[in-house]
Amino acid sequence: MSTPAPTLRAPALERPARDQPVRRRNPGSRHLAGMTVRYLLLILLFVILAGPFLWQLSTSLKDATENVFAYPPRLLPAHPSLDAYAKVAEVIPVWRYIGNSLAVAIASATANCLFGSMAGYALARMRFHGRKVAYFAFLATIIIPFEVIMVSVFLTVRGMGLVDNLLGVILPTAVTGLSVLLMRNAFLAFPRSIEEAALVDGAGEWRRFWSIAVPSVRGTLTVVAIFSFMFAWDDFLWPLIVLKNPDNFTLTVGIQYLSGTFSRDQRVIAAGTMIAVIPLVAGFFALQKYFFRGIGEGAVKG
Repeated sequence: MSTPAPTLRAPALERPARDQPVRRRNPGSRHLAGMTVRYLLLILLFVILAGPFLWQLSTSLKDATENVFAYPPRLLPAHPSLDAYAKVAEVIPVWRYIGNSLAVAIASATANCLFGSMAGYALARMRFHGRKVAYFAFLATIIIPFEVIMVSVFLTVRGMGLVDNLLGVILPTAVTGLSVLLMRNAFLAFPRSIEEAALVDGAGEWRRFWSIAVPSVRGTLTVVAIFSFMFAWDDFLWPLIVLKNPDNFTLTVGIQYLSGTFSRDQRVIAAGTMIAVIPLVAGFFALQKYFFRGIGEGAVKG
């Protein structure tokens, strides 16, 4: 008998292994981790930016019985008191200095709004030779530090006989490159068609500027006014150089006497600093909606 031929069997296919379960990350935990990192960064920035202000405010409100250098430091005063503020008024004529600072800041803000809008309108709308050169010249004034041109500015002010005069403090900041460029961008964003319609009606250049262009960029004018007021109020170096008579000192220059007279009393120094800073902070928070609204202004309002 013949032996049967062996049957060839196909090799058994290996059974595929079952898919391992994929571990999916919980989107809720990822979102929580991201929010935690964001809040930690915000808290860190708040401590860096607002920490010195809050500490000075706390120091100014502590009475004479409380140690301002105690460890661990204590932010909230145990016995809040305004004695340090009263002592500031006894040492320096703080109201006179506040009046001088207000005069300088208001004059600077008004001049920047007036001359900055006029120069910005000329750069945005008028066609004349050297317009690009003028634009880059205004741009260069933002880049160049004031300390570079400080000596030449002082010689100019002295030649005009404005040393030890508040007008000598105001004049160099009567118009800045930043104000001109902000107003130029606002006028460029304002539609030209509206002015062309006014031109058809017979409105001249000045009429179009005062009656149409300027009212349409009031938000940017507010930004320019806030910037100019803050810079003039906070300025210390230039008034220190120009002013000699203590009766003409601005507040930032006048409060330096607190450090010399009461070098060991940090409460009085902190109170003088708060007197100079609190009006700016209060004014900015009161006008912040106009400030942020005016940054991108230029659209037509209905």
